[in-house]
Amino acid sequence: MAGAGDAAPGGANTLASAFAPTGKLRASINLGNPILAGKDASGAPRGVSVDLAREFASRLGLDLELLVVDTAGKSVDAVAAGNADIGFFAIDPKRGAQIAFTPPYVLIEGFYLVKDDSPIRRNAEVDAPGTRVVVGAGSAYDLYLTRELKHAEILRSPSSPTVVDTFIETHAEAAAGVKQQLEADSRRISGLRLLDQRFMVIRQAMGVPKSRGAEASAYLAQFVEDMKASGFVAAALERHGIDGATVAPAGNSMPDPLK
Repeated sequence: MAGAGDAAPGGANTLASAFAPTGKLRASINLGNPILAGKDASGAPRGVSVDLAREFASRLGLDLELLVVDTAGKSVDAVAAGNADIGFFAIDPKRGAQIAFTPPYVLIEGFYLVKDDSPIRRNAEVDAPGTRVVVGAGSAYDLYLTRELKHAEILRSPSSPTVVDTFIETHAEAAAGVKQQLEADSRRISGLRLLDQRFMVIRQAMGVPKSRGAEASAYLAQFVEDMKASGFVAAALERHGIDGATVAPAGNSMPDPLK
């Protein structure tokens, strides 16, 4: 197989056909995670995931079509159903049933947010009877906390950007989410604070339907490795003004999620 750094020669190419059976590369872009994507002044999608999608389409010699959604769950569903050819979302074993993930390209952190007067000071204190934790439905941290929390009750907001508003409206005890989103919300709404330690590292990756075959998934994985090693991902994060996210290490190596 050719390396991901080698451009595929066009639509007749086996890999291009595997990735884009419709003739265009359809990339699912999730606007619900501000680390990955947002909108520019004209309303067009922008961000590191958009840059990666464009570069990947270019290397395959394909036109790009963006399928823009507002939640990670919708992005996962689009790729799993074959309505999108590639997507950008956090690695999770439940999602992996139908999607082949690349190694992560970016690491971001999941944090808890509480009210200033909350007695909760440490992550371990969140998982207690009577504590309600608001999460974005279908998000990586929803899937993770659904498995990990044994005593607290999970309340699901429609999307990650609405988590803190739902937290306020329901008078819940804690909100969970991507650190940068929670920090932005705490600047927007007074009387809130983040706990001082992350509860998980969210591994953002690219994914392709498993039905597209092992060669396609291996090519996409190598593309991600190339984009990290070349500095493309780091440059995209800087270009889009993303603070608090880090480029993932090479391969599948990961730090301890709680250190």
